[in-house]
Amino acid sequence: GYDYTEYEASILRYRQIKQKNQTLYQIVLDYTPFYAESGGQVGDTGVLVSEFETIEVVDTKKENNLPIHITKKLPEHPEAPMMACVDTDKRAACAANHSATHLLDAALREVLGEHIEQKGSLVTPDSLRFDFSHFQKVTDEEIRKVEHIVNARIRANIPLKEYRNIPIEEAKELGAIALFGEKYGDRVRVIQFGTSIEFCGGTHVAATGNIGMVKIISESSVAAGVRRIEAYTGARVEEMLDTIQDTLSDLKALFNNAPDLGIAIRKYLDENAGLKKQVEDFMKEKEAALKERLLKNIQEIHGIKVVKFCAPLPAEVVKNIAFQLRGEITENLFFVAGNIDNGKPMLTVMLSDNLVASGLKAGNLVKEAAKLIQG
Repeated sequence: GYDYTEYEASILRYRQIKQKNQTLYQIVLDYTPFYAESGGQVGDTGVLVSEFETIEVVDTKKENNLPIHITKKLPEHPEAPMMACVDTDKRAACAANHSATHLLDAALREVLGEHIEQKGSLVTPDSLRFDFSHFQKVTDEEIRKVEHIVNARIRANIPLKEYRNIPIEEAKELGAIALFGEKYGDRVRVIQFGTSIEFCGGTHVAATGNIGMVKIISESSVAAGVRRIEAYTGARVEEMLDTIQDTLSDLKALFNNAPDLGIAIRKYLDENAGLKKQVEDFMKEKEAALKERLLKNIQEIHGIKVVKFCAPLPAEVVKNIAFQLRGEITENLFFVAGNIDNGKPMLTVMLSDNLVASGLKAGNLVKEAAKLIQG
C-alpha cells in the first residue's frame, strides 16, 4: 500500500457478507497496492479490472493482518488475472491530510507545550481530525500560531524521510514519537518531516509542499482534558476560501460596497438595536394604555368581572396584559381576548384563582371557542 497504485493480482479467496441490510463481498488478493484502514486513516478505494469486467472497490479493511477489499459485486470470472487500481486522487488527498496531521502534532507541541499527546485521529480524503491532551480551550491566537508554523513548513517543501521496517530501538534513538497505548512489534516504520518524527503506518506525501495549505476549521472538547482539531488541506482549503469570498461579496453588496464592512455591520447592528428598543418602548406604552382602557370598561355579569377585547396584537403582549389584570383583579376575573398573530387567529382566556377553584377550566373554554374561529 506504499509503493504502487496499480498492481497485477489474482483473487486468492472471497466471501459474501451482510452489512446494514446490504450484500457485500470481501476479496483477498495475492498482491495489492491498496492501503487497508488502520492508524486512523481510512482504506483505499478503486477498481479491480480484468478483460471481462471492472469491479469497484468501495473500501479496504484489515483482518488478521490481511488487506480485505470490499466490493458490492463479485467478479463473474474470479479466476481471471486482474489489475488492482487505487483511486489516486483519494490516495493523494489522504496522504496530504495524514502528513498534515503529523505537522499539526509537532506545531501543537511547540505552541502549547510538550504535554501534548495524541489521543486519536481520523484521516479521510476530505479532512483530518486530531484529538490531543490539553487542559483548556485552544485560543484563536494559538490556533493562528499553529497554522502559521504548519504552513511555513509546507512552503519549505520538506522532503519525506521514511524509515521502513527498522528495529524499534533504532526508532526510539531517532526520537520518534509513539502513540500512547499503542502496541508495536520489534520492527516499525517511522515517518520524518524535519523535526516531526513519528511511528506511523499510513500513506504520506513525498514532500510537505504537496499538502498545499492547512486551515483549521474547528477546535472543540471531546472529553475532560481532551481537545479536538479538525482541518482541511489543499483543494478543500481553496473551496472554503471561495465560499468565504462569495459570502463577503454578498455582504458587501448588501451594505452598498462599504469600504469597511466591519464598521458598516456594527453601525447596522447598533441602529437595529436602537429601533428594537423604540419598538419595545412603544409596545409597553400600548400595553399600559390598553390595560387602563380595559379596567375602565369592565363588564360585571352576575358578579363576574368580564374583560374582553379583540386587537391585532402579538400573543406575548396579550399574555402580559392578562397577567397584569389578574394581578390587579384577584377575584371573579374572566379575561378573554381574540387576536391575530402572524396571520393566525388566537384566543386567550384567563381566570382568577377562585373561578378556577369553582371548577371552571380556561383550557376547556378555549377548546370550545376555537371550534368557532377555526383557530
